[in-house]
Amino acid sequence: MSLELLIRLACFVGVLLIMLAWETRQPKRTPAVAKSQRWLHNLSLLGLATVLVRLLIPAGAVGAALWAQSQQLGLWHWLSAPYWLAFVGSLLVLDLSIYWQHRIFHHVPWLWRLHRVHHADPDFDSSTGLRFHPLEIMLSMLIKIAVVVLLGAPLWAVIVFEVVLNATSLFNHGNVALPRWLERPLRYLLVTQEMHRIHHSQVMRETNSNYSFNLSIWDRLFNSYTEQAEAGSDGIQIGLRNYPDQRETTRLPGMLMMPFSQPKYPDDQSDHDLSEHSKLR
Repeated sequence: MSLELLIRLACFVGVLLIMLAWETRQPKRTPAVAKSQRWLHNLSLLGLATVLVRLLIPAGAVGAALWAQSQQLGLWHWLSAPYWLAFVGSLLVLDLSIYWQHRIFHHVPWLWRLHRVHHADPDFDSSTGLRFHPLEIMLSMLIKIAVVVLLGAPLWAVIVFEVVLNATSLFNHGNVALPRWLERPLRYLLVTQEMHRIHHSQVMRETNSNYSFNLSIWDRLFNSYTEQAEAGSDGIQIGLRNYPDQRETTRLPGMLMMPFSQPKYPDDQSDHDLSEHSKLR
């Protein structure tokens, strides 16, 4: 196993175990579905996506960074930027690209069909942060590779970003609550569970906000920030209204077929007023 894979795997397993223990000891909300059922199928979806990416794009973003470096490609090479600038700048631009990728996946109908697999989860916990359709994971990797090559991002910047992205996805989807004295100031820098839980609300104007995964500044900067849910922290209804059947939303076959099937009820995300809720500012 390569050093990069070992580092990523160790960090992923470590953060996952910490979040699982935290959610077990101090859960924020009572689950609507048995945790064992959801975690089994959410992790199965992650495993399938991981295998497909490794088979079809084995080098991934790390391989793209090595190739760009060998060819002296990308913005940082052309500018002869110092390493520290290339490192920090790459982390910021990659995080920004994830913000815009996420936002676009909400507003382009065929991309939303893929991304709604993530939002159809009827509960909100760390496993939700792992629950993405394999085709979305593939597209996300291709976008990441393009950004890495265009920047000429340093190898270790890419590795650190991958580790941070996985860790923050587990963290900000956690079924936990930080103490208010810590959560409020922390939210000015990082995406917290309280902030991201609003993004998983069934209220579509709340779903179409708080897109950031790591740094929360992007939502404030691009006018997509929602401070508080209408129903309050404890009253948020999680999931998608047009997917009430838990057999479809919590089991692997249903999740895999969701982008290619019609929901039981009209899709609010496709039909709601784009001028009011979906305008890309």
